Amino acid sequence: MRVISGTAKGTRLDSLEGNTTRPTLDRVKEALFNIIQNDIKDAKVLDLFSGSGALAIEALSRGASFCVLCDKSNDAIKIIKKNLEKTKLNSKAQIIKDDYKKILNYLNEKFDLIFIDPPYTENIAINAVKLIIQEELLSNNGIIILETDDEVRELEGLKNINVNVYDLRKYGRVKLIFLNRKG
Repeated sequence: MRVISGTAKGTRLDSLEGNTTRPTLDRVKEALFNIIQNDIKDAKVLDLFSGSGALAIEALSRGASFCVLCDKSNDAIKIIKKNLEKTKLNSKAQIIKDDYKKILNYLNEKFDLIFIDPPYTENIAINAVKLIIQEELLSNNGIIILETDDEVRELEGLKNINVNVYDLRKYGRVKLIFLNRKG
């Protein structure tokens, strides 16, 4: 796993051992950032289930102004800190260790890009989107990118939330769902 482009290009990132996290594959990450490349510069980013921090770090490397990285795992937080130090991007990042519900209730700012990549088996992505909209954490032109292995379940759940699904990409088992505000 490496940083693909920007100021930290080529930096190898550490990842968590074991099967509790699933890092976004480089080819998926590259495709994702090609899609959102015009939305990154100076963006405020929320990486809700950060794991290794790879998505947030890629965004910072490509010109995002600030990123909040969140995870409830102590091991993930250690890896995130290590990766931010390696890439020299720590001054543009805030790390929060807590459950996503508490974090979303605690945050009091608007984000331009929000990455939601929770453990697939926990089925919590829809609730995270609901809380983001409810707490008004998405900026007017903001984008939520939801990574899943079950787009049917997620798309069904999104029908009851005030968001618009404007793109869906499939990369083998991985699906990326792009959301913005309705209206």
